[in-house]
Amino acid sequence: MRRFNCDYSEGAHPRVLSKLIETNLEQTEGYGTDPYCAEAAGLIRGICAAPEADVHFLVGGTQTNLTVISACLRPHQGALSADTGHINIHESGAIEATGHKVLALSSSDGKITAAQVQAAYDEHYNDDAREHAVQPKLVYISNPTEMGTIYSKAELTKLSETCRRNSLILYMDGARLGYALCARGNDLDLPAIAGLCDVFYIGGTKIGALFGEALVITNDSLKPDFRYFIKQKGGMLAKGRLLGLQFIALFDDDLYFEMARHANAMADIIKDACIKKGYPFLTESVTNQQFPILPDRVLSNLGEKYEYSFWQKAGQARSAVRFCTSWATDITDVQALAADILDS
Repeated sequence: MRRFNCDYSEGAHPRVLSKLIETNLEQTEGYGTDPYCAEAAGLIRGICAAPEADVHFLVGGTQTNLTVISACLRPHQGALSADTGHINIHESGAIEATGHKVLALSSSDGKITAAQVQAAYDEHYNDDAREHAVQPKLVYISNPTEMGTIYSKAELTKLSETCRRNSLILYMDGARLGYALCARGNDLDLPAIAGLCDVFYIGGTKIGALFGEALVITNDSLKPDFRYFIKQKGGMLAKGRLLGLQFIALFDDDLYFEMARHANAMADIIKDACIKKGYPFLTESVTNQQFPILPDRVLSNLGEKYEYSFWQKAGQARSAVRFCTSWATDITDVQALAADILDS
Protein backbone atom coordinates (compact mmCIF):
# COMPACT_ATOMS: atom_id res chain seq x y z
CA MET A 1 0.00 0.00 0.00
CA ARG A 2 1.40 3.39 -1.03
CA ARG A 3 0.54 6.14 1.43
CA PHE A 4 -0.69 9.55 0.27
CA ASN A 5 -2.80 10.31 3.34
CA CYS A 6 -0.33 12.55 5.22
CA ASP A 7 3.15 14.11 5.11
CA TYR A 8 4.59 12.58 8.29
CA SER A 9 4.49 8.85 7.55
CA GLU A 10 8.27 8.61 7.18
CA GLY A 11 10.83 9.10 9.94
CA ALA A 12 13.35 11.83 9.21
CA HIS A 13 15.72 12.95 6.49
CA PRO A 14 19.03 11.05 6.72
CA ARG A 15 20.94 14.28 7.31
CA VAL A 16 18.78 14.94 10.37
CA LEU A 17 19.44 11.44 11.68
CA SER A 18 23.15 11.82 10.95
CA LYS A 19 23.27 15.00 13.04
CA LEU A 20 21.59 13.23 15.93
CA ILE A 21 23.90 10.21 15.71
CA GLU A 22 26.99 12.40 15.41
CA THR A 23 26.22 14.12 18.73
CA ASN A 24 24.51 11.20 20.47
CA LEU A 25 27.03 10.66 23.29
CA GLU A 26 27.70 14.31 24.03
CA GLN A 27 26.58 15.68 27.37
CA THR A 28 24.75 19.00 27.36
CA GLU A 29 22.41 21.00 29.52
CA GLY A 30 18.75 20.00 29.26
CA TYR A 31 15.44 21.72 28.52
CA GLY A 32 16.64 23.65 25.47
CA THR A 33 19.41 25.54 27.25
CA ASP A 34 22.16 23.74 25.32
CA PRO A 35 24.54 25.19 22.70
CA TYR A 36 22.74 23.44 19.83
CA CYS A 37 19.40 25.04 20.60
CA ALA A 38 21.19 28.38 20.89
CA GLU A 39 22.84 27.83 17.50
CA ALA A 40 19.55 26.81 15.89
CA ALA A 41 17.78 29.84 17.36
CA GLY A 42 20.50 32.07 15.95
CA LEU A 43 20.14 30.50 12.50
CA ILE A 44 16.39 31.07 12.56
CA ARG A 45 16.74 34.69 13.68
CA GLY A 46 19.12 35.16 10.77
CA ILE A 47 16.92 33.65 8.05
CA CYS A 48 13.93 35.56 9.44
CA ALA A 49 15.92 38.83 9.59
CA ALA A 50 14.56 39.18 13.12
CA PRO A 51 17.58 39.58 15.41
CA GLU A 52 15.49 40.47 18.46
CA ALA A 53 13.04 37.57 18.13
CA ASP A 54 12.69 34.93 20.81
CA VAL A 55 12.90 31.38 19.46
CA HIS A 56 11.58 28.35 21.33
CA PHE A 57 11.46 24.70 20.29
CA LEU A 58 8.43 22.52 20.95
CA VAL A 59 7.61 18.95 20.02
CA GLY A 60 4.44 19.18 17.93
CA GLY A 61 1.89 21.46 16.30
CA THR A 62 -1.08 21.00 18.61
CA GLN A 63 1.16 21.47 21.63
CA THR A 64 2.56 24.64 20.10
CA ASN A 65 -0.88 26.01 19.27
CA LEU A 66 -2.36 25.45 22.70
CA THR A 67 0.77 26.80 24.43
CA VAL A 68 0.86 29.98 22.34
CA ILE A 69 -2.85 30.71 22.45
CA SER A 70 -3.24 30.06 26.16
CA ALA A 71 -0.17 32.22 26.86
CA CYS A 72 -1.48 35.11 24.77
CA LEU A 73 -5.06 35.26 26.07
CA ARG A 74 -6.73 36.27 29.29
CA PRO A 75 -9.55 34.03 30.56
CA HIS A 76 -12.36 35.98 28.84
CA GLN A 77 -10.67 36.09 25.42
CA GLY A 78 -10.84 33.83 22.37
CA ALA A 79 -9.17 33.11 19.05
CA LEU A 80 -10.63 33.98 15.66
CA SER A 81 -10.06 31.21 13.13
CA ALA A 82 -11.37 29.91 9.84
CA ASP A 83 -14.06 27.32 10.48
CA THR A 84 -11.76 24.88 8.68
CA GLY A 85 -8.80 25.87 10.87
CA HIS A 86 -6.75 23.16 12.53
CA ILE A 87 -7.49 24.47 16.03
CA ASN A 88 -11.21 24.34 15.26
CA ILE A 89 -11.58 20.87 13.78
CA HIS A 90 -8.44 18.76 14.26
CA GLU A 91 -7.19 19.31 17.80
CA SER A 92 -9.77 17.55 19.98
CA GLY A 93 -10.83 20.79 21.64
CA ALA A 94 -7.28 21.49 22.85
CA ILE A 95 -7.78 25.25 22.80
CA GLU A 96 -11.15 25.01 24.55
CA ALA A 97 -9.53 22.73 27.14
CA THR A 98 -7.24 25.63 28.10
CA GLY A 99 -10.34 27.73 28.77
CA HIS A 100 -10.41 29.71 25.52
CA LYS A 101 -13.07 29.56 22.83
CA VAL A 102 -12.30 29.25 19.13
CA LEU A 103 -14.40 31.88 17.33
CA ALA A 104 -14.96 30.36 13.89
CA LEU A 105 -15.28 32.46 10.72
CA SER A 106 -16.79 31.03 7.55
CA SER A 107 -14.28 30.04 4.88
CA SER A 108 -14.51 28.09 1.64
CA ASP A 109 -10.78 28.03 0.90
CA GLY A 110 -9.25 27.79 4.37
CA LYS A 111 -8.33 31.48 4.53
CA ILE A 112 -9.84 34.38 6.43
CA THR A 113 -9.73 37.99 5.34
CA ALA A 114 -8.95 41.27 7.02
CA ALA A 115 -12.55 42.33 6.37
CA GLN A 116 -13.85 39.29 8.26
CA VAL A 117 -11.58 40.04 11.20
CA GLN A 118 -12.67 43.67 11.28
CA ALA A 119 -16.33 42.67 11.10
CA ALA A 120 -15.95 40.22 13.99
CA TYR A 121 -14.14 42.85 16.04
CA ASP A 122 -16.78 45.49 15.28
CA GLU A 123 -19.65 43.12 16.02
CA HIS A 124 -18.23 42.47 19.47
CA TYR A 125 -17.40 46.05 20.42
CA ASN A 126 -20.62 47.48 19.00
CA ASP A 127 -22.63 45.14 21.22
CA ASP A 128 -23.87 46.92 24.36
CA ALA A 129 -23.81 43.55 26.10
CA ARG A 130 -20.31 42.63 24.96
CA GLU A 131 -19.13 41.73 28.48
CA HIS A 132 -21.45 38.73 28.22
CA ALA A 133 -19.59 37.36 25.19
CA VAL A 134 -16.09 36.04 24.53
CA GLN A 135 -13.79 38.87 23.47
CA PRO A 136 -11.83 38.29 20.22
CA LYS A 137 -8.17 38.91 20.91
CA LEU A 138 -6.06 36.58 18.76
CA VAL A 139 -6.30 35.84 15.04
CA TYR A 140 -5.17 32.33 14.12
CA ILE A 141 -4.21 31.50 10.55
CA SER A 142 -2.18 28.72 8.99
CA ASN A 143 0.01 28.93 5.93
CA PRO A 144 -0.64 26.82 3.98
CA THR A 145 -4.20 26.37 5.17
CA GLU A 146 -5.97 23.09 5.86
CA MET A 147 -7.14 23.31 2.25
CA GLY A 148 -3.65 23.68 0.78
CA THR A 149 -4.14 27.34 -0.13
CA ILE A 150 -1.61 30.04 0.69
CA TYR A 151 -1.73 33.66 1.81
CA SER A 152 -0.29 36.33 -0.43
CA LYS A 153 1.87 39.10 0.96
CA ALA A 154 -0.93 41.58 0.30
CA GLU A 155 -3.45 39.44 2.19
CA LEU A 156 -1.12 38.95 5.15
CA THR A 157 -0.28 42.65 5.18
CA LYS A 158 -3.95 43.60 5.36
CA LEU A 159 -4.52 41.10 8.16
CA SER A 160 -1.52 42.46 10.05
CA GLU A 161 -2.66 46.06 9.65
CA THR A 162 -6.16 45.17 10.85
CA CYS A 163 -4.81 43.31 13.86
CA ARG A 164 -2.46 46.10 14.88
CA ARG A 165 -5.12 48.76 14.41
CA ASN A 166 -7.41 46.84 16.76
CA SER A 167 -4.78 45.52 19.21
CA LEU A 168 -5.29 41.92 18.09
CA ILE A 169 -2.53 39.32 18.11
CA LEU A 170 -1.73 37.72 14.75
CA TYR A 171 -0.51 34.13 15.03
CA MET A 172 0.50 31.93 12.08
CA ASP A 173 0.53 28.15 12.37
CA GLY A 174 3.42 27.05 10.16
CA ALA A 175 3.21 23.28 10.45
CA ARG A 176 3.66 23.08 6.66
CA LEU A 177 5.21 26.50 6.17
CA GLY A 178 8.01 25.28 3.92
CA TYR A 179 5.50 23.95 1.40
CA ALA A 180 3.81 27.35 1.27
CA LEU A 181 7.07 29.26 0.87
CA CYS A 182 8.11 27.02 -2.03
CA ALA A 183 4.74 27.02 -3.80
CA ARG A 184 4.22 28.45 -7.26
CA GLY A 185 3.05 32.05 -7.05
CA ASN A 186 4.10 32.53 -3.45
CA ASP A 187 5.44 36.01 -2.71
CA LEU A 188 5.99 35.66 1.03
CA ASP A 189 9.27 34.87 2.74
CA LEU A 190 10.33 34.38 6.34
CA PRO A 191 11.45 38.01 6.90
CA ALA A 192 8.05 39.25 5.67
CA ILE A 193 6.21 36.83 7.94
CA ALA A 194 8.36 37.82 10.90
CA GLY A 195 7.61 41.47 10.23
CA LEU A 196 3.86 41.00 9.83
CA CYS A 197 3.03 38.40 12.51
CA ASP A 198 3.36 38.71 16.27
CA VAL A 199 4.20 35.04 16.61
CA PHE A 200 4.52 32.11 14.19
CA TYR A 201 6.21 28.77 13.95
CA ILE A 202 8.29 26.91 11.41
CA GLY A 203 7.16 23.29 11.25
CA GLY A 204 9.65 20.45 11.26
CA THR A 205 7.49 17.41 12.00
CA LYS A 206 5.87 17.49 8.55
CA ILE A 207 9.00 18.57 6.70
CA GLY A 208 11.86 16.20 7.37
CA ALA A 209 12.30 16.19 11.16
CA LEU A 210 11.52 13.32 13.49
CA PHE A 211 9.51 15.86 15.46
CA GLY A 212 9.71 19.51 16.39
CA GLU A 213 8.47 23.02 15.68
CA ALA A 214 10.45 26.26 15.93
CA LEU A 215 8.36 29.03 17.48
CA VAL A 216 9.33 32.63 16.67
CA ILE A 217 8.01 35.46 18.85
CA THR A 218 8.53 38.98 17.52
CA ASN A 219 6.04 40.89 19.70
CA ASP A 220 7.93 41.97 22.81
CA SER A 221 4.83 41.86 24.99
CA LEU A 222 4.50 38.11 24.40
CA LYS A 223 8.07 37.20 25.29
CA PRO A 224 8.23 37.40 29.13
CA ASP A 225 7.86 34.12 31.01
CA PHE A 226 7.04 32.13 27.89
CA ARG A 227 9.21 29.22 29.07
CA TYR A 228 6.91 28.91 32.08
CA PHE A 229 4.00 28.33 29.71
CA ILE A 230 6.00 25.73 27.78
CA LYS A 231 6.75 23.85 30.99
CA GLN A 232 3.19 24.11 32.28
CA LYS A 233 1.82 22.66 29.04
CA GLY A 234 4.21 19.73 29.07
CA GLY A 235 6.34 21.03 26.25
CA MET A 236 9.72 21.49 27.94
CA LEU A 237 11.61 18.49 26.58
CA ALA A 238 14.32 17.27 28.94
CA LYS A 239 16.51 16.25 26.00
CA GLY A 240 15.83 19.60 24.37
CA ARG A 241 18.98 19.51 22.28
CA LEU A 242 17.28 16.92 20.04
CA LEU A 243 15.07 19.74 18.75
CA GLY A 244 17.85 22.24 18.20
CA LEU A 245 20.03 19.71 16.42
CA GLN A 246 17.29 18.86 13.96
CA PHE A 247 16.71 22.48 12.99
CA ILE A 248 20.43 22.99 12.48
CA ALA A 249 20.32 20.11 10.00
CA LEU A 250 17.10 21.32 8.37
CA PHE A 251 18.52 24.75 7.62
CA ASP A 252 21.91 23.54 6.48
CA ASP A 253 22.51 24.13 2.77
CA ASP A 254 18.85 24.87 1.96
CA LEU A 255 17.70 21.33 2.94
CA TYR A 256 14.35 22.49 4.39
CA PHE A 257 13.33 24.26 1.20
CA GLU A 258 14.76 21.56 -1.04
CA MET A 259 12.49 19.00 0.65
CA ALA A 260 9.48 21.31 0.38
CA ARG A 261 10.07 21.89 -3.32
CA HIS A 262 10.26 18.13 -3.87
CA ALA A 263 6.92 17.49 -2.13
CA ASN A 264 5.21 20.24 -4.12
CA ALA A 265 6.61 18.88 -7.37
CA MET A 266 5.28 15.40 -6.54
CA ALA A 267 1.84 16.86 -5.77
CA ASP A 268 1.88 18.65 -9.13
CA ILE A 269 2.15 15.30 -10.93
CA ILE A 270 -1.01 14.10 -9.18
CA LYS A 271 -2.73 17.41 -9.86
CA ASP A 272 -1.85 17.32 -13.56
CA ALA A 273 -3.26 13.80 -13.90
CA CYS A 274 -6.55 14.88 -12.35
CA ILE A 275 -6.72 17.92 -14.63
CA LYS A 276 -6.05 15.80 -17.73
CA LYS A 277 -8.78 13.40 -16.65
CA GLY A 278 -11.20 16.29 -16.16
CA TYR A 279 -11.64 15.89 -12.42
CA PRO A 280 -12.38 19.17 -10.59
CA PHE A 281 -10.88 20.27 -7.28
CA LEU A 282 -12.38 21.37 -3.99
CA THR A 283 -9.85 24.23 -3.79
CA GLU A 284 -7.02 25.58 -5.90
CA SER A 285 -4.07 24.25 -3.93
CA VAL A 286 -0.50 24.99 -4.98
CA THR A 287 1.13 23.01 -2.19
CA ASN A 288 1.71 19.36 -1.30
CA GLN A 289 -1.98 18.80 -0.46
CA GLN A 290 -4.34 18.25 -3.39
CA PHE A 291 -8.13 17.92 -3.06
CA PRO A 292 -9.60 16.43 -6.25
CA ILE A 293 -13.24 15.42 -6.56
CA LEU A 294 -13.48 11.90 -7.95
CA PRO A 295 -16.28 9.41 -8.57
CA ASP A 296 -16.69 7.06 -5.61
CA ARG A 297 -16.20 4.02 -7.88
CA VAL A 298 -12.79 5.39 -8.91
CA LEU A 299 -11.85 6.07 -5.29
CA SER A 300 -12.83 2.53 -4.36
CA ASN A 301 -10.48 1.15 -6.99
CA LEU A 302 -7.65 3.52 -6.03
CA GLY A 303 -8.12 2.58 -2.37
CA GLU A 304 -6.95 -0.96 -3.14
CA LYS A 305 -3.45 0.36 -3.82
CA TYR A 306 -3.21 3.81 -2.23
CA GLU A 307 -3.98 5.41 1.12
CA TYR A 308 -5.65 8.82 0.89
CA SER A 309 -7.84 10.95 3.18
CA PHE A 310 -11.58 11.27 2.65
CA TRP A 311 -12.49 14.95 2.92
CA GLN A 312 -16.18 15.42 2.17
CA LYS A 313 -19.02 14.29 -0.07
CA ALA A 314 -19.26 16.36 -3.25
CA GLY A 315 -22.51 15.45 -4.91
CA GLN A 316 -24.07 12.23 -6.10
CA ALA A 317 -21.56 9.35 -5.90
CA ARG A 318 -18.60 11.75 -5.81
CA SER A 319 -16.24 12.72 -3.02
CA ALA A 320 -13.46 15.19 -2.38
CA VAL A 321 -10.35 13.51 -1.05
CA ARG A 322 -6.87 14.63 -0.08
CA PHE A 323 -3.72 13.28 -1.69
CA CYS A 324 -0.74 14.47 0.35
CA THR A 325 2.90 14.16 -0.66
CA SER A 326 5.96 14.62 1.52
CA TRP A 327 9.65 15.40 1.48
CA ALA A 328 10.28 11.65 1.04
CA THR A 329 7.64 10.76 -1.55
CA ASP A 330 9.09 8.51 -4.25
CA ILE A 331 8.46 9.70 -7.79
CA THR A 332 7.76 6.15 -8.98
CA ASP A 333 4.87 5.90 -6.50
CA VAL A 334 3.51 9.23 -7.71
CA GLN A 335 3.80 8.21 -11.34
CA ALA A 336 1.94 4.98 -10.59
CA LEU A 337 -0.88 6.89 -8.91
CA ALA A 338 -1.04 9.38 -11.77
CA ALA A 339 -1.23 6.57 -14.30
CA ASP A 340 -4.04 4.89 -12.40
CA ILE A 341 -5.96 8.17 -12.21
CA LEU A 342 -5.60 8.62 -15.96
CA ASP A 343 -6.76 5.03 -16.53
CA SER A 344 -9.78 5.41 -14.23
